[in-house]
Amino acid sequence: MSYQDTYQSWRNSPVLSQEEKAELAAIQNDEKEIESRFFEQLSFGTAGLRGTMGMGLYRMNVYTVRHATQAFAQVILAEGPEAVARGVAVCYDCRNNSALFAQEAAKVMSCNGIPVRLFDTLRPTPELSFAIREYGCIAGINITASHNPKEYNGYKVYWEDGAQLPPKHADEVARKMQELDVFACVKTADYDTAVAGGKIVIMGQETDEKFLANVMAQVNDKAAVEKVADTFKMVYTPFHGTGHKLIPEALKRLGMKHVICVPEQMVIDGNFPTVVSPNPENPEGFELAVKLANEHGADFILGSDPDADRVGIMVNTGSGEFKVLTGNQTGVLLLDYLIGAMKRTGKLPQNPVALKTIVTTEMARKVAEVNGLQCFDTFTGFKFLAQKKDQLEGSGEGNVIMSYEESYGYMLGSFVRDKDAVTASVALSEMAAWYAGQNMTLYDALLALYEKYGCYGEKTCNLVMPGLDGLKKMADLMAGLREKPPVEIAGVAVAQQKDYKDGSVVAVASGEKSVMELTGSNVLRYEMADGTSLIVRPSGTEPKVKVYILANGTDKDDCDGKVAKYAAWAETLKG
Repeated sequence: MSYQDTYQSWRNSPVLSQEEKAELAAIQNDEKEIESRFFEQLSFGTAGLRGTMGMGLYRMNVYTVRHATQAFAQVILAEGPEAVARGVAVCYDCRNNSALFAQEAAKVMSCNGIPVRLFDTLRPTPELSFAIREYGCIAGINITASHNPKEYNGYKVYWEDGAQLPPKHADEVARKMQELDVFACVKTADYDTAVAGGKIVIMGQETDEKFLANVMAQVNDKAAVEKVADTFKMVYTPFHGTGHKLIPEALKRLGMKHVICVPEQMVIDGNFPTVVSPNPENPEGFELAVKLANEHGADFILGSDPDADRVGIMVNTGSGEFKVLTGNQTGVLLLDYLIGAMKRTGKLPQNPVALKTIVTTEMARKVAEVNGLQCFDTFTGFKFLAQKKDQLEGSGEGNVIMSYEESYGYMLGSFVRDKDAVTASVALSEMAAWYAGQNMTLYDALLALYEKYGCYGEKTCNLVMPGLDGLKKMADLMAGLREKPPVEIAGVAVAQQKDYKDGSVVAVASGEKSVMELTGSNVLRYEMADGTSLIVRPSGTEPKVKVYILANGTDKDDCDGKVAKYAAWAETLKG
């Protein structure tokens, strides 16, 4: 069926409302828009669905959500009656239509005979991961597009361990979606009837309290907070999202007496009216927070993204200027702090381990190994960090004290298997308070780490490739690099080429070949003669190829020079 045929079938469907049909009628003379909405169905990957909202097969709407849920339900049903009886947990964020999509997902699951636990209102992503584990659910669904712009929404799926769906099950859901008609094959139920009949159970404060109890159990040195509680001031913003309730509450339980919340951004609003993009990686989003920090004399600013799985911080440089710390910088600060705090309080476990992704700074490995910890790499994505944690702890090989990735994601403790901005906010605030007790800001602390462990610099270059041909451009770029592997980049020799797709390693000078443990991901890595690592990876959720630059050097200027040189090379890949 052509995209025009699919478009007409949607326009003629008796399922659509008059308003929905009117939206489609409005584009009848716009061939390009019709094609963009109907050229194929929104693809289901290991992160589920993510896309702009609107009517169409390639859009996020109630029909694509129902369609994906029906496919997911069939995968669960195939697991057998015991798995089915365990049910699914459903959560949603602050975005436009998130509550509606969550209800629709719950209705489809319940109509397929699968019990549902649905949160009564929006909740942080890590609380969903916790709820799956706490209540023994077979799976979970989260309606969120994380930190994407307001036009987006998403459908993230989880398995029984509380981590995102493993590739095997994700592939099966995708296959089922190809088999099932988006309208005719979907089962749904009346929401109120399902709730009244106990097929949909509503979760609320009782789950919050269980979750917060686990969050607070991760505190290592509450005395450090008490020492400075009367004078230490911090600013917090949830960027209009799900962190608005639990993060301030957790900080209060930590003992923080002066948590100043940005009032404009405490308002739940899926249009994100005060920011261009609700992403803690973007300094512009913190403008209101910086103004508030200056007014109150705060040295520490903390912001969580809309679904509260990522957290970013800004710190006072000492001259009144606030600086955004990268996810890499924040991660090494926190890792170093946790090791020290656990040693001081006798909480460091036997065989302690740190986990990071292959695109996360090598400084984390240096911090870990200098302090007697092992450090392991995984592919990008917290499901891989979760798998590695379970493997190490299940076999008795190690106890993970922290897992993190450069994109502002941190996982502490054993009660979640995903990025957790709630627990990370508590740990970061405890760390900031401890350094304040040493008369240091976190900026001072970062400079001290560079003195101790060496200077490192990182940058992620995003090569955006939108449009219908974006996926082809991304594939062509990766294919071209494999067909003609570079032997020199920016005037520096490539010492070693690594292809994580097949696990191959090639020493460029000698041609010697070997094999890595990690295989099965479309990622290329170049180890340069000057010690820099360059990683090229297509995004799994957005139309872009990411180039990660991981440099180390004699000082900051040396690192900055390497980063700038390789960033210029990365830009040439767009062509």
